[in-house]
Amino acid sequence: MSTTTVNISAAQVKELREKTGAPMMDCKQALTEAKGDLEQAVIVLRKRGVSMAAKKSARVTSEGSVESYIHAGGKIGVLVEVNCESDFVARTEDFKELVHDIAMHIAASDPKFVRKEDVTPEAYEREKDIYRAQAASTGKPPQVVEKIVEGKMGKFYEEVCLYEQPFIKDQTISIAQLIAGKIGKLAENIAVRRFARFKVGEAGATIAFTKTNPDDGGEAAAPVAK
Repeated sequence: MSTTTVNISAAQVKELREKTGAPMMDCKQALTEAKGDLEQAVIVLRKRGVSMAAKKSARVTSEGSVESYIHAGGKIGVLVEVNCESDFVARTEDFKELVHDIAMHIAASDPKFVRKEDVTPEAYEREKDIYRAQAASTGKPPQVVEKIVEGKMGKFYEEVCLYEQPFIKDQTISIAQLIAGKIGKLAENIAVRRFARFKVGEAGATIAFTKTNPDDGGEAAAPVAK
């Protein structure tokens, strides 16, 4: 017999809410859709967040906050600006927690760009040429080489783009999915605008920013070389 709302216990809803931070009714609906399976309900909530994020992606994010994070006994420092639509949301604990988590993630994972779209043509072509040369040296035919290069470029994005990186506190989701979950919960568009990462003893710093809205005048910038 299929699970209905009657079969979903308060304890299940509480557990899912603690795991995802989603509103109680959303948790109950997700558990109902997932027939009581907690892990499937998490997936349902994530999909809803991604769907809402896509719908809200064009909305202007002119509010938000800047977070600083110092790591490793003062050896690594990060500044990150995360935008949302209203000052009300910017002052919520959920948004503050998100900004803090992103700053901490940048300190630990050292991304070079905000999104895939921000990777400069020079960086893209340089990596692609390296992967192509590596694959060609194995003697494989050109069509196989290109498939190998395509796969490696996907991994490259995951390594250098903040939105593509697995979240350090939950490797099962990316930063993009983490943000999408908050968009689903807070019902506003949220986007990382820019960040800077400094490490003691290194000559330069990683500084990157992106366009967060269609009518935002900023342009994506390459990170400062270390």
